Parts: sequence; structure tokens; C-alpha cells
Amino acid sequence: MAEYKNPNQPGGGGQDSRSLLVFTALFVAILVGLQYFKPKHPAAPRSSTTVSSPAPASAPVAANAAAAPQPGAARNAAASAGPQISATQATTTTVENELYKITFTNRGAQVTSWILKKYTNYAGKPLDLVSPEAAQRFGYPLSVFTADPNLRQQINQAMFVASASGTVQAPTQLSFQYSAGGLTVRKVFTFGNDYVIHGTVSATRDGAPIGAMLAWPAGFGDQRQAADYSKDQKIDRSSYSKAESLAPKKVENRQQMTGSLDWGGVSDLYFAAMFLPDNPADATFVTLHHTLGVPADPDQPNSKLVPQPILGAAMGSAAATSSMRIFAGPKTLSVLKSIRGTGPNGKDTGPDLVPIVHYGMWSIIAKPLFYLLRWVYHHIVPNWGWAILVLTVVITLAMFPTRWTMMKSSIKMQRIQPQLNAIKEKYKKYKFDDPRKQEMNREMQDLYRKEGVNMFGGCLPMVIQFPLIFAFYAMLENAIELRHAHWFWLHDLSQPDPLHILPFLMVGSQFFFQLFTPSPGVDAAQQKMMAFTMPLFSGFITWHYASGLALYWAGSNLIGIGQQMLINRTKLGREMRAMQARRAARKKGLKPAAAVRR
Repeated sequence: MAEYKNPNQPGGGGQDSRSLLVFTALFVAILVGLQYFKPKHPAAPRSSTTVSSPAPASAPVAANAAAAPQPGAARNAAASAGPQISATQATTTTVENELYKITFTNRGAQVTSWILKKYTNYAGKPLDLVSPEAAQRFGYPLSVFTADPNLRQQINQAMFVASASGTVQAPTQLSFQYSAGGLTVRKVFTFGNDYVIHGTVSATRDGAPIGAMLAWPAGFGDQRQAADYSKDQKIDRSSYSKAESLAPKKVENRQQMTGSLDWGGVSDLYFAAMFLPDNPADATFVTLHHTLGVPADPDQPNSKLVPQPILGAAMGSAAATSSMRIFAGPKTLSVLKSIRGTGPNGKDTGPDLVPIVHYGMWSIIAKPLFYLLRWVYHHIVPNWGWAILVLTVVITLAMFPTRWTMMKSSIKMQRIQPQLNAIKEKYKKYKFDDPRKQEMNREMQDLYRKEGVNMFGGCLPMVIQFPLIFAFYAMLENAIELRHAHWFWLHDLSQPDPLHILPFLMVGSQFFFQLFTPSPGVDAAQQKMMAFTMPLFSGFITWHYASGLALYWAGSNLIGIGQQMLINRTKLGREMRAMQARRAARKKGLKPAAAVRR
């Protein structure tokens, strides 16, 4: 124990053992008395201790001056507690402009309905981007996402106080506030005249900031069939101006990505919800992956449920406030091109959202095709079905030179066929790896050059036609403009023909097209087999895929039949048919009725 010095003792305070014992006993007695007679209410904590969750505003305050903290500590405790801000009943606020009608609930300050006025669902009713089943289980749009699931649930169930209720017209601003039990959350949304809104969220607990993000947790209301979930859902994001698309099987739940994020979000075939942070360098992007039972037959809600992935996304910042733009709307190229991420200068000069339209490997062809189709629609005929047919006529006529080249190449090849057979006969006694086989190849190449024959000339139309068909399909599948587009009995050019008229027309036109097209270099049996198998294959494709593709393909065949009938009347056409007849006669062991004229 520390030495006690009595200043009144002679000698300037030398140690006195008896006095020390007396004061020690007195000190112990005082401590025991304080423990027994201490106040019933605990003293307030000092400013250096951790502040616990504040008591309700109506709790009594102790008036014992001896137990009161210092003035600075009192101010800190009051600031931590703050005023209570909480609504007593549920309210809704609807914000709308010419493009959307968004309904917020003050419970969680989140969206319960996001209607796009210019689009309809499969039943012809206004399209709601919010999926009721998925949102009820996994969260509503613009809800708060936090790492702590309990805190997340607390915030999204809290009764916020809204700055407005009822219906308000954009441009406007809507704010939500909540504060209770040491938790304070504020959301502010700003609305303009387009599909983009601006949102901020900030949250603190006991005065310390919480990493709160805005989320779109559970897909879209447009999703109805199994393919809408397993095939058409994507997580799209752009980092360092490089776009990336993730299929459901590559998306992990609660996977984080930080730093230099231009934009990120979730999309299906025709719609998207994208977050564009105000400060890309400080942004954090989180992917969400859930599973939902979807009816195997969407027309029979009680049919067997098939588990399907549900994708979502959240965006936030490490700062006290997360601030970003939010795009929720159609994947129209003109709209997506006008929306850009935040550039280094703090303005909207970053990458645009066009990459969220997925044309796949045929993008280099599909995108120009769509721009051409859209030009036809706006400048020639304001109907997407007729626009497809006009574009079909243009493409088929443009490809006519390749067809003519193919026929000429086929004629030349048949003319030199006897010479080619003689060269092969000359070297047939040598094995495949014999060096003299190389001499055979050189002789054949010399013959090709001498007669001006391109051995790949007959494949040129195929080389062009098949990529064009695949690109056309990719374009039609991803063009939201064709969704619910009408043409005669077709009510949706992006869906298969419900009456299957076009697939049957496709099979018939393909059969007659091959029937009218002479192929002197093809064996008659093979030609018959192709005349049946190819149309059936084409019919199967058009039976299950977009009717717009079947319209293009059938129209192309009908135009091709007309072209071929004209070609057959030319000198080149007559020569090809004569060659084909002579080959067939030779095959049967008969003498040809006519010789081929040079």
C-alpha cells in the first residue's frame, strides 16, 4: 500500500504505524459503507465507455446530481440515442411518369410494384417488374442488403416515415427515415422523366456507420417459364470498362466484387435492373442466388414445381452513404446506349449498358441486322412482321450473286470431272503416305487453276447463309421490339407460331426449293435424302423457335424458288439440268438422251 504522510507530524511527515492502521481501518469502513448505502440507480457511463443501445424516449431520467456524468458525456449519449422516428401504420407512395408507375411501402422503404406502362405481360396486362412470389421470399426491389441477416431483416421490416404518401408525379424526390433503438436509416430517391432514378442509403447503429446497400434481390415479374430462369437470367457487370455476363450456374450467393465498378445488376431476356454507382472506385457489388419452385406448366399453376435459380444483385459503398443511379426497364438498344456509367470526371461518360443485350458469338452480324430491321420499321412499313419480310427480300436479293457463283463453280467442276478422275486413276496404286501422292495433288491444283475452278466456290452460299440464319435468330430472340409484336395470326413474333402454319410452310418451301435446284455433282439417292431430311430439320427448328425466324426462313425459300425457276431458264440452268440428267442416266446404265453443250 502506498505510504501515507501526515503533514502535521513533527519532522515533516515521518511514518507513524499507529496512525497508518487507523486510517487504513477508516478507509475500509468507508468502502463497506458505500457498497451498502449506494444509490439504487446506476451512475451513467462515462464518455470513454462503449455506449449501449439507448433507452426509449419515455424512460425516466435519474435526478441524482452526484451520479450524473460530466456534461460532454451527456451530450454524446444524447446524440447516440437521438429522437425516435418511426411510423405507426403502413402507408404507400406511388411515383409515376409516362414510362413507369412505382409503388413504395413505408415498411422497409422498398418497392412492391414497378409497372412499365409501355409493356404488357403474357396476359396483356401492364407489366410489373416485381415478381410477387420471389420478392415475398427473398426481398423486394430497393430493399437494404447488409452482411448481417438479422440486421437486414430488422431494417426491411422497420416502419419508415415517408416524406409523401398517395400518388406523386415525377420529377420529384421521395425520402424515408427511421430511427429507433440506436439504429438510424435514411433513404432518398430522386425521379426524372426517363427509366433512371437516383438513390442513396445511409445507416448507422449507435452512431457507427453500417455497410448498407440497395438491392434488387429476386428477378423479374416477366419470368414465367422455366427457360426464363435457367437460360435467360444473367448477372451483368462492367469493371474497368470491361463487360462481363454470368449465367446462373456461375453465380454464387453473396459473392462480392469491389473497386472500379462501372455498373452491375441482374437481367433477363428483355428487362434489366442495373446499379450505376456515383463513385465506381469505392463501390461494392454483391451477387445473390436463390432457388424457387416454378410450375412445370405455367398455364397450370398446380402442376409439378421445378426448382429454378433466382438471381439478384446489390450495390453499395464503403462510405457512410451509398449513392447510385438505378436503371429498371426494357433492354432497348436506344435506351441502353443513352445510359452510361460514371466516368473519371464524375459525369456520365463511362461505358454504356448496350452489352447487357446478349447476341452471343453472332453479335457482329446480329446487331447491324437489327439496326437495318429497325430502319425498315421506322421508314418503310410500321409493322415488325412486314419489316422482317422486307429485310428478307433485301438479304435474299443481295445473296443472289453468291448463288450464281455457286452454280457456275458447280458447272466448271463437273466439266473437269473426267480429267480429275483420270488423275486419281493414275495415282490410285500408291499408298496414302507415298510421296507421289503429293504429285497427284499438284496436278489437280494445276487443273483447277487452268480451268478457273474454285473448289470452295460451291460452299460460298452455305458459308454465308448459316451464320446469317444464326445471327437472325439471335437478333430476333433478343429484340424486345418483337416481344408481343403482331402479324396476322401471330401475336408475338418472339415466340413460336401457335398454329404452326409457318413450320409447315417452311417444310414445303424447303422441299420445293431443293427440288427446283439442280445438283449435278450430287448422287441422286443423296439428293432425294437431302430433299426430305433438310426440310424436316428446318421444320423442327421453326416449330420450337421464334416465329419471326420462321417468317424470315420461309420467305427466303419462297423468293429462292422464284429465283431458281428463272435461273433454270438460262443457258447455265439448262446446262446444269442436262449434266444432272446425264449423271442419273449413267448411274442407271442408260445412254444419255443428250450431250452437254459447251
